[in-house]
Order: sequence, then C-alpha cells, then structure tokens
Amino acid sequence: MRKPPAFFMALLSIGSFLFTYNFVSIVVTSNEKHNKFVLDPLVEMPDHVKRSRNHRRPFHVALTATDTPYSKWQCRIMYYWYNKKKDLPGSNMGKLTRILHSRGPDNLMDEIPTVVVDPLPPGLDRGYVVLNRPWAFVQWLEKFTIEEEYIMMAEPDHIFLKPLPNLAYGDYPVAFPFFYIKPVENEKLIRKFFPEAMGPVSNVDPIGNSPVIIKKDLLMEIAPTWLNVSLKMKNDPETDRKFGWVLEMYGYAVASALHGVQHILRNDFILQPPYDMETQTKFILHYTYACDFNLKGELIYPKVGEWRFDKRAYLDAPPPQNLPLPPRGVPESVVTLVRLVNEATAKLPNWQTTEEVIGGN
Repeated sequence: MRKPPAFFMALLSIGSFLFTYNFVSIVVTSNEKHNKFVLDPLVEMPDHVKRSRNHRRPFHVALTATDTPYSKWQCRIMYYWYNKKKDLPGSNMGKLTRILHSRGPDNLMDEIPTVVVDPLPPGLDRGYVVLNRPWAFVQWLEKFTIEEEYIMMAEPDHIFLKPLPNLAYGDYPVAFPFFYIKPVENEKLIRKFFPEAMGPVSNVDPIGNSPVIIKKDLLMEIAPTWLNVSLKMKNDPETDRKFGWVLEMYGYAVASALHGVQHILRNDFILQPPYDMETQTKFILHYTYACDFNLKGELIYPKVGEWRFDKRAYLDAPPPQNLPLPPRGVPESVVTLVRLVNEATAKLPNWQTTEEVIGGN
C-alpha cells in the first residue's frame, strides 16, 4: 500500500493537535473560572463539533415554589413566557414542572404542571425557606419519572427572553457566574465543608443552583449532598452569618465540587436589571433586584424611587395590570421587564381577581 504524502500527514497532525488543544482549552478555561468567565467555551472548537450541540437534546425545566401569593404570581408569569418560547426554532426546552414544597396541592395545579413534595420538618430551615429547594429536588428526582436526559433548574422570577438551547456539553453542566459568590475569598469558611484533600478552593464554582442545565444523573448524585452541605452551613453560625441569603447557593457550588463536577460558565445565560443594561444577547431575565429611579431616569437605589418596580412590594398580592413604563433614560432591560410583565398579566386569565385566583389554596 502506498504511503500518504508527507504534506497530507503533516496537515492531519496539525488538525489533530488543534482539535485536542481546543478541547483541552475548554477544561482549562473552566478551571480558571475565577479569573476569566467564559462566554462561549465552544466557540474555538471545529465546526462539526460546534454543530453537534444543536442536535435535539431537550431539557426538563424545573422550579421550586411555595403556595404563597408572592410565589404564585411569579410562577404564572414565568410559565406564560416558557410557553411562548419553548416551541420556537432553536429551543431545546422540554416539559416543565413546578415542584411545590407546601403542605398540599394549591389552586394552580390545573394551570401549571405541578408535583407536591414535603417541606422540611418544622424548624429545620430556621426561617430560611430556600433550604427547602434542595430537599424538594431530592424528592422529585427520587419519586417521579423525568423523560428528559437533562434538567434545567429555574426560578419563579425568571422570564425567558428567547428560545433556550441546551447550553450544557456532555457531562459539563452550564451555569451563570454570580459576582457575589466568591469561594476563593471565603476559603476559611469553604474549607469547613470542602477539605483540602478535595483540591484547591478554586474548584468550587462561583454559582448557585439556578440557572443550571445539568444531566439528570449528575443532579441525582449532587442533590443529597447539596441538601446536607446547606444544612451544615446553616447550622454553622459563622458561615450562616457571612453567607446570609445566598447560603444555599454556596451549598450547591460546594456540593458540585465535592462530586468533581465543574460547570461551563455563561455570562449570557441571564441578565439582572437594573444593573445589566441590555437584553438582546441574553436568554433569561431575572428580576431579583429592586429598580428604583427618579423621574430623570437616574438609578437612586437604595432610596425608594419616584418610579419603581420591586417584586417584594407584592408579597401578599400580585402586581396590578398595566404597570406604568419607567421614565425616559432608564436602561432598556428595565423597560423590557415591565413590558413583559404587562403582557403576561394582560393575557393570563383572572389576573384581576387576585384574592380568589392567586391568594387562595
């Protein structure tokens, strides 16, 4: 058999090197996450590998919720926008489940696909209701059949801006890097739950559990550890005091690292008004922060604005329909938030009869 030309062999060697180099770059970049957040770690891969991520790999959207009016109105808006985007081109969004960790069924069971799981035993969460989230996922994963291979952990205050593809890559889940989750800066505390034998603290990703797209089998392994680590953190006064309302986010990050799981980090996964200005390149709008502006369009938080939108202003009842748009000069992300909330509340049935439809059980 005639040998291939040397030039051809050289090209083949270079091509193999570039493929290997680019794949290794994904892993290395993921490990360097605390210094360099990744926007699209697949952008340097060969075209045939990049195209492979567009194959149909549906993920199940799951969010935990309570039966409070505050949780219910957010879930209704979230589910409205999920339905608007899930079947559009480019979407890998599969079915959705609201995991209700209250005492029993509520009056949204027929509107939103819902399963009921047990809350933590009384007093165990010590007033920190978010600790029910990992416990809810543990029960859901053990007791119910989930058809999709992947799961997206979402939240009630997420609004889908565009059809969401599966951003995970094989066994590498995908997450959003939160600027306030700082494992390296909190090494002393992290080491209480992530021993030195497990590697450097930089192995703990700067993330929470949401948004995350992850293989179902991986989440089944991580979820019990996530619950246990979060409970231990809550019972450690120093850690509880330092991590506060993001304690459960640290719990998921540490649990993942204990299982040797690291995440691809995507800055375009979500945006958070009013600090993120534009929406065009993002997939999900997360309205966790108060938006307080004066009539000149200037952000004045923590002062209460002459114009404002803050989800916490609606703890006992949903926001009214047709909220006023913000003044000129306010970031596009805030204007978009109000427009999307207004569309959902105008289209969802019985929004105005708030006490009967949202508030009751």
